[in-house]
Amino acid sequence: NVFLYFFILLFLLHFINFFLIKEKRMYVICVVAQEFYQPTPSKKSYIPASYVKYLESAGARVAPIHIDKTEDEYRALFKSINGVLYPGGNVNTSTSGYARAARLLFDLAMEVSSISDYFPLWGTCLGFQLMACVIGEKNGHVLSTTNNSDVALPLNFTKEAKESRMFKSFPKDTLHTLATESVTINSHKYSLTMDTYRKSESLNTFYRVLTTNTTDNGKMFISTMEAYKYPFYGVQWHPEKSQFERTNTFTAHSPSAVKAAQCFADFFVSEVRKSCHSFSSDEEEKKVLIDEYTPSYTADWTNFEQIFFFS
Repeated sequence: NVFLYFFILLFLLHFINFFLIKEKRMYVICVVAQEFYQPTPSKKSYIPASYVKYLESAGARVAPIHIDKTEDEYRALFKSINGVLYPGGNVNTSTSGYARAARLLFDLAMEVSSISDYFPLWGTCLGFQLMACVIGEKNGHVLSTTNNSDVALPLNFTKEAKESRMFKSFPKDTLHTLATESVTINSHKYSLTMDTYRKSESLNTFYRVLTTNTTDNGKMFISTMEAYKYPFYGVQWHPEKSQFERTNTFTAHSPSAVKAAQCFADFFVSEVRKSCHSFSSDEEEKKVLIDEYTPSYTADWTNFEQIFFFS
């Protein structure tokens, strides 16, 4: 009996220690870089610093996904990180280095999630569009030209939003803000319309529509979605801008807008915390973190206050 009690005690101590270590872990989210539109030898690709700050504000650590790596290098990094964010931008969703890396990571996330692993993805604006293209392009081109550049809108919630993973834990006052105030920042030329979504079985069986918006000419497009079976989430608008970008006049910076934006960051990082991936050592983790780079101030010549450039 003494030995039995001893082994039970050891098991309990191990169990408690496991959760203490888990709570102390810093989860790493990768942000996919993309080709810079004015490339120089020192500025071949970039990540806006607002995405990094957005994820760090919820307690995550951030690493860049460079666009010039081999498939084996992407696969090796994937085994250690806990989630990926596809940022907004202006590159091709099929042929760019951004698309190549993002599509491979999408396939890997689906692969591991199908075997009881957990690997969240988040797409913002261009990232949202890429996530739609990956699933829906088997039926042809899925994006429509729309005019939603530089406009803030309230969200129109669908019936499914209440039971969604994303919104079911949001505070009521934040949901009210999102539904009644123009706090979601839209800056896109293309959209996934509801008409296209309804006609595409591959899309409407993979993604649940959580919110919609309507263009000036009456086209209804999807503004927020999540996958039914996978921890994949997409927003056509920019939650990171309310907190961390001040280069335009249409971005909402009210306390309610900032609180709403923080809810999205908190939600995604809470999903990432469910991932069991980890680096083999602190030293290996430090090698890939974006902390190794210094952002440049760019508010006087780009739409971003700060940018991480990669050579």
